[in-house]
Amino acid sequence: MPSYSEPGAIGAPGETLPLYSVVARRLRQDLTEGAARPGDRLPSERVLAERYEVSRVTMRSALNRLAEEGLIVSAPARGWFLQEDRSADHPALSRPTAGRTVQGFADYALRHGLAVRTRVLEAGVRAATIAEAEELRIAPGALLFAMRRLRFLDDLVVVVEHNRLPLALCPALAHTDFGRASLYATLRGAEPPQVPHVADYSVEARQPDAREKELLEIEDVTPVLVATQLAFNQEARPLELTVAIYRGDRYRFRASITD
Repeated sequence: MPSYSEPGAIGAPGETLPLYSVVARRLRQDLTEGAARPGDRLPSERVLAERYEVSRVTMRSALNRLAEEGLIVSAPARGWFLQEDRSADHPALSRPTAGRTVQGFADYALRHGLAVRTRVLEAGVRAATIAEAEELRIAPGALLFAMRRLRFLDDLVVVVEHNRLPLALCPALAHTDFGRASLYATLRGAEPPQVPHVADYSVEARQPDAREKELLEIEDVTPVLVATQLAFNQEARPLELTVAIYRGDRYRFRASITD
């Protein structure tokens, strides 16, 4: 996610916007594209300020702007929530998510009001292997952004992710700090935007190896669930190949099956 300088920032060409307006715009976009639903609780102001790399004062101003628009509402001592009765004004918040877009880990956390934390184990640009090239429909040896991350929800470790994406679709991947930024928000901010639209997804259970047990803090016989996902963008082009290894006691896979 790009950083903005306080106290002002640039919006569209020729348009100067206050920083809080820029942050409000980004948060509004993330809420709608992340398929958040009326009544969902947002993360705390502190977590949001860290995610968008601004001060708490700026984040509060951005939230107040969205509250003025009727998108969110503040509940004393409880936090910020998506407005329950604004689905007509914000139809993206009320439509079913099945078959529409693919949610990322940060999208899930935002929707459920959970604090997300990420530890990047390794990240960089390298040549795609033959197997990766076949999956992503790129030439063998084409530049690939590859990353391994340990992901936490409310400071509980949940998953180890191995992400691989064609660098040509979003060159910003190479210099983004994914210890703080959202992968899917970065993709949506590409030029042109890269929106994970649908995905092929499979899950299998197995016992973790020694390294996985260490990373996921498994001390007993808890199994892991290995989810392999190939996500496609809005043009049906392969965008992201990810293998995610979840603690079996902290992950549930749910899906809607349609004709």
